[in-house]
Amino acid sequence: HQFADSNRLRTAAADITGVIPLMVVSDYLTEIAEATLEQVVRLAWQHLVARHGRPQGMNTEGTGFAVLGYGKLGGIELGYASDLDMVFLHDSYPHSAMTDGAKPVANAVFFVRLGQRIVHFLTTRTPSGRLYEADMRLRPNGNSGMLVTSLEAFERYQLEHAWPWEHQALIRARPVAGDARLMAAFESSRRHILGQSRNAKELCHQVVDMREKMRTALDKGDDQQFDLKQGKGGIADIEFMVQYSVLKGAHKHPELLDWTDNIRLLESLAKAGSLSAGQAQMLANSYRAFRAVYHRNSLQELPGLISVDRLTDERQGVATLWQELMHIQNKLQKPTGE
Repeated sequence: HQFADSNRLRTAAADITGVIPLMVVSDYLTEIAEATLEQVVRLAWQHLVARHGRPQGMNTEGTGFAVLGYGKLGGIELGYASDLDMVFLHDSYPHSAMTDGAKPVANAVFFVRLGQRIVHFLTTRTPSGRLYEADMRLRPNGNSGMLVTSLEAFERYQLEHAWPWEHQALIRARPVAGDARLMAAFESSRRHILGQSRNAKELCHQVVDMREKMRTALDKGDDQQFDLKQGKGGIADIEFMVQYSVLKGAHKHPELLDWTDNIRLLESLAKAGSLSAGQAQMLANSYRAFRAVYHRNSLQELPGLISVDRLTDERQGVATLWQELMHIQNKLQKPTGE
C-alpha cells in the first residue's frame, strides 16, 4: 500500500506541475499497478503453497497462473481512480491432478482459491486504504463463470460462444503478471481469436447496436453537461471505432493486434489503410484531449462531465467520423428485416 500510494502521489505531482505529459502519466499509473499485481500474486501464491503444496502435472515449471489486464489496465491507460479489469487463467493438466502438500486439493480448487486471495489482497480496506477495486466481470460467462479459467476453456469460449463485444474487449487485453510461459501462450491464443475473418456488415451492425445500448444506459450528460466517456462524440465512440476497424481488418493485417492502447492502435490502422492519416490523427488528438480533462476531474474527485460548450470541435469531429464510418454503413448494411 505504501509503495502504490507514494508512487501514485509522485505521478500526480509530476502531472500537475507539467513535468510529464498525459500519456506518460498513464504509463506510470499502469506500471505501478503491474508492479503491485506481481507482488500480490507472489504473496498469494506463497500463502496457498504453504497450506496446500504446489499443483502437480502442469505444463510449466512456473506457477501455471496468469493475470490478464483488460480495459484501461490492458490498454496502458490507467487513471487515478481506475479499477483493475482482470481475467485469471491457469494452465493445469490433467484436470484431476492434485497439489502435493499436507492438505492436498485439486489443482482447479487451488487456482480458484489463489484468485480469491488475490482479489482479497487488492480490495480489502486497511488503515492505508484499498489498493484497487477489482472488476472480474469480463471473464468467460461473466459473474456466473469460474473465477479462474484454463487457457483451453478460455480459447474455446472465445471462439464458440463469445459475443462481439467480448472480442472488442479482447483487443485491449494483455498479460500483466504471472507465469511467463502461460502469458506467451495467451498472446498466441489472442492473436488466433482476433485474427478470424468476420462479416463486416454484420460486425458493423452489432458494434453500433451495442454502442447505442451503452449510451442509453450509461450517458450521464444533459443539456448543460457533456459526458466525456459516454456522450456522443466522446471517448467510447473513439474506442468503438478503433475496435470495429481492428476486428474488421485483423485477418488481413495481423500487425493490428500488436498493441492494446488506442493511440498506437490508431497509428497501426492508418498504416494499414483502414483509416486515413487525417482521420487517425483527428481521433488521436481528440482522445488525448478528452483523457486530459478526465484525468484532471479524477484528481479533483469530480465526475467525468464538462460544460457542453467545451471541446466542441473535438466532439464534432468524432461524431462526424462516426456517421461516416459506422452509422451510414450500419444503416445501409443492417440485415434484412431489421
